[in-house]
Amino acid sequence: MAALAASQLSENVILSDVILSLSKDEGRREAFLALKAELSGRPSLSPQPVEGTVVTAIPELDRLLAGGFPSGSVATLEGATGRWSVAAGLIAAMTRKGLVAILDDGALYPPSLAEAGVCLERVLIVPVRKALEVARAADILLRSRICRLILMPAIALRDSIWTRLATLAHRNGVLLIVMAARAGAALSAAAELRLHCALERIIMRGTHGLWGSFAGFELCVNLRKHKHLPSGHQTNMRALSS
Repeated sequence: MAALAASQLSENVILSDVILSLSKDEGRREAFLALKAELSGRPSLSPQPVEGTVVTAIPELDRLLAGGFPSGSVATLEGATGRWSVAAGLIAAMTRKGLVAILDDGALYPPSLAEAGVCLERVLIVPVRKALEVARAADILLRSRICRLILMPAIALRDSIWTRLATLAHRNGVLLIVMAARAGAALSAAAELRLHCALERIIMRGTHGLWGSFAGFELCVNLRKHKHLPSGHQTNMRALSS
């Protein structure tokens, strides 16, 4: 068992190094293809059964989703405000159990995640800038199964690539969340779940005006698409600052 654990840890370190090298030099196509071929050839990477849901630990959201995000699927968090607040709650819940991967295009602010209860030691942050880097890193992470939750920015990809990522997520039992101001047609078609977040109201601490202070905000989360639930339902949730 110790040897197996050491082997898995070694593989995870190698995967992390390769992903980071890809993000720095997109010309290393050979490294990507070699890793892709190795992951495809491993007998241990047979499809995993997709069961249950991924609980967000946000009661209002879990009720809206009848338990949580569907496992092994592509989901979107959309809207101009609040989507990272929802994501942070989910990441906090997931890092209590294992690793989470975030493909960062510069929008990530780790201190906010830590404030939301995220264990940063269990977050694999992959810096990406171009669409090709994002697609390659997502492909590698989905195949590796080192994380049950992956977050990525919305990028312009062909329908076939979104379909491929959705297939890999389902086959490997991974929840792939795409952060988007608004999902395009290709992403909307590939996503099994779509949530839209909108600012409902600002919450003040103390009196309003000069002596008041910002305490947080209330979000309206609308269910725009779900494979097993009717769309159009919504819930309100609070994101409070400490």
